[in-house]
Amino acid sequence: MDWDLEIKEFKIYLGLEKSLSKNTIEAYINDVIKLKQYLDLTQKDISPEKIKLKDLRDFLIWLNDMGIGARSQARIISGLKSFYKFLILDDRISEDPTELLESPKIGRKLPVVLNIEEINEIIQQIDLSTETGHRNRAIIETLYSCGLRVSELVELKLTNLYFNEGFIKVIGKGDKERLVPISNKAIDEIKNYLSYYRNFLQVDKSAENYVFLNRRGKKLTRVMIFTIIKDLALKAQIKKNISPHTFRHSFATHLVEGGADLRAVQEMLGHESILTTEIYTHLDREYLRDNILRFHPRS
Repeated sequence: MDWDLEIKEFKIYLGLEKSLSKNTIEAYINDVIKLKQYLDLTQKDISPEKIKLKDLRDFLIWLNDMGIGARSQARIISGLKSFYKFLILDDRISEDPTELLESPKIGRKLPVVLNIEEINEIIQQIDLSTETGHRNRAIIETLYSCGLRVSELVELKLTNLYFNEGFIKVIGKGDKERLVPISNKAIDEIKNYLSYYRNFLQVDKSAENYVFLNRRGKKLTRVMIFTIIKDLALKAQIKKNISPHTFRHSFATHLVEGGADLRAVQEMLGHESILTTEIYTHLDREYLRDNILRFHPRS
């Protein structure tokens, strides 16, 4: 059994049978490739079906020695479990060596969240006299108003904007569609961007249906969104380590703090499990504790 061939078959399985997104598939494939790289570097000539639990535990020790954190190790183990589950389902092996493989314990890390004042401060740094000003403002308002992942933002299409109904259609993880409410403020900013910037671009044929474009009329990349936000945070003198995902966390946290139903927040974020959404209840408790400590006379 050859590693490269099995990895290739695994990739086809993830795309055709599991219908996972390109980014998710690449993450799973990279997890298996890391195991193969370990075997090559340690000169262990072991094919996929010959791997034993001890080999996998040695691999985890190696990852730890390489400085790979517990969260990343857990992510790699998840990928390996999926790989061997595929080999079992396809009758390529009879025993799953990952069955008793345990993930390292991970402390739940609360995400960085911006308060309303910080979000306003970031938006105020955008110069609307520049050709990209209206676009960047629309990007920030959409991220915060709808709680989108950065991949969902760059893939947002003109044909998925339902402004009259107050919704946009989003293609999330695993190409799953969901309708997300959009605020009037975000609608106004997108309309301004379309009127003052996008309508004057010479749009590349491949990007005609995408909402957010670069100066060359092509679809914006994830990296470009990161760069825009990092630059604005620097200008706003915000010390927090923020990214596009920070606006998604802020969106969810502010909803929970305002009393929104957790199931509704789950639907808007596109979380498969309510357990993923429940992290924002922990953030809410932190918010309440901070307020009590700050304002209670005995504090």
